[in-house]
Amino acid sequence: MIHPKALLDLLYEQEIEFFTGVPDSQLREFCDYLTQTLGISNQHIVAPNEGNAVALAAGYHLATGKIGMVYMQNSGLGNAVNPMTSLVDPKVYAIPLVYMIGWRGMPGIHDEPQHVKQGEITIDLLNLLGIHSILLSKESTIEEVATSFQQTLLPALKEGKSVAFVVKKGAFESVTKYHHKVSSTLSRERAIELILQNTEEQDAIVSTTGKISREVYEQREFHQQGHNKDFLTVGAMGHSSMIALQIAEQKPQRRIWSLDGDGAMLMHTGALALIGSRQPSNFIHVLLNNYVHESVGSIPTVAESINFLEIAKACGYQAVYQVQDEATLIQTIQHIKTELGPILIQVNVSNGSREDLGRPKTSPIQNKTDFMQFLKGSR
Repeated sequence: MIHPKALLDLLYEQEIEFFTGVPDSQLREFCDYLTQTLGISNQHIVAPNEGNAVALAAGYHLATGKIGMVYMQNSGLGNAVNPMTSLVDPKVYAIPLVYMIGWRGMPGIHDEPQHVKQGEITIDLLNLLGIHSILLSKESTIEEVATSFQQTLLPALKEGKSVAFVVKKGAFESVTKYHHKVSSTLSRERAIELILQNTEEQDAIVSTTGKISREVYEQREFHQQGHNKDFLTVGAMGHSSMIALQIAEQKPQRRIWSLDGDGAMLMHTGALALIGSRQPSNFIHVLLNNYVHESVGSIPTVAESINFLEIAKACGYQAVYQVQDEATLIQTIQHIKTELGPILIQVNVSNGSREDLGRPKTSPIQNKTDFMQFLKGSR
């Protein structure tokens, strides 16, 4: 295993001093150490999405002539491929970058269903993009990494090419976990429980990836309810509101609830503009905001410095609400039953979840089948 400090020191020796990306659980120790060491600063920026991070690192290179590092989960390669190929590639601007990519869904290792396909193609995709990579694993030492960097990665960088560290589970030594404190005391799972308890019989739920969908599933289990009213978007971070929008337009007699997180909403904020322009009167958008990427650690998003309510209003939402306690949440849900959407409810929630939080036991395909059958019902 490699201590994050040792790797950071190695990068500093090569004047790689700018870091940006989207956190990943596979990289948690490195991201924790990076945030504790550099904070959120000119040297370290948590980007809204991985493509943004590539562009930030490109801008850094143009301004300084130095090389930046972009970190991400391998699922984020989908967001990053466009600037990787049309901006920094040697056939375009030849801007060298170092990527650090958490390898979820690695073949032969059990993982969640949304990671399986990306895990199978990660190395092939990097090869196709012309990005030479080296693996970091439990068996790696910093001496081996330093040698590989000097012999393999550094020559490619000098030619204007990009390179990557592909990180297997357990490659980094443990460090003190970074925990971003927030003022709200209402837990996200309790907020989800109240929302599910106060929706109507014909209402449908579309929940975003990560712990929000896991908590929706757990609450249905706890209350011995079925799961057919809920579409659990286990992957495709930032896209659940678009799924919900089209369901709302195709099923105008049902109220459709889109349960989002701040990281997901930031990743594709343009979705708010489309929702506002389409004016779905049956669309309820709930933002469960804890200001961090909590599913992959507690690295802060930029949600504390922006006003989602004003953005939604400017995009055309008919009404916006902010709540941070149980009573106000229940009152708001009851109040909007007579209002037309689109409506945004921002629920400020605490950072953290149960240690024993489970995962859905039904497959994504079974979830899809049951949900579609529910939507076919009356009204």
